[in-house]
Amino acid sequence: MSKFELLPAVDIKQGKAVRLKQGEISDKTVYGSPVECALDFQNSGADWLHLVDLDAAFGVGSNSEIVLEVINSLNIRVELSGGIRTDESLAKALATNCDRVILGTAALEDPSWSSKVIKKYGEKIAVSLDVRGETLAARGWVREGGNLYEAITRLAADGCAMFIVTDISKDGTLQGPNFELLEKVCKFSQVPVIASGGVSSLADLKRLISMQDIGIKGAIVGKALYEGAFTVEEALAVVKP
Repeated sequence: MSKFELLPAVDIKQGKAVRLKQGEISDKTVYGSPVECALDFQNSGADWLHLVDLDAAFGVGSNSEIVLEVINSLNIRVELSGGIRTDESLAKALATNCDRVILGTAALEDPSWSSKVIKKYGEKIAVSLDVRGETLAARGWVREGGNLYEAITRLAADGCAMFIVTDISKDGTLQGPNFELLEKVCKFSQVPVIASGGVSSLADLKRLISMQDIGIKGAIVGKALYEGAFTVEEALAVVKP
């Protein structure tokens, strides 16, 4: 069994590290320098970073220079998300030397393009499935993007290497992940899943780790770390006993 991936998250808006609540751009908490946050996670022992350009995701700007600064400051693996919808934006993302690029909106709105990209780049590409109920959300969660399971069927047929599954109603709430949703997705498809949204305690992490046999490969953790619910070191002690 491959090692469970713990991915601390740094979301960037207007040059600052922030956390949103339930995907609402107006409901954010600012945590300071993205570079300092990322380095803190690295220095605490993290092997991965989940890095998001929120302005690019919402189509209201770009933090590309800061994204590059964060990646160049680290010697751990980085997955990058936010506004990657065209050949040009994908090439720019890959040129940062990140280890994995996450497609969101493009995978829902432009199936032919996402299919081409998935087949060309393989494991360098993951697809973010952000859902309310069974309805996907696109454009930074402000537009509906179709049915979750229809999208999974299509993307799995394209050869997608990984899904990142977020219940938007849980994101940033510290109320625990939607374990039922994660279980359904894993049973529906053989594509490995990274859980995102709502992780609030070490108990949540332990439960996700116990789901490795059905396809949960890792977990993205944001607000719980920023708010001190537990530390990276404590999480890693659970992930790597």
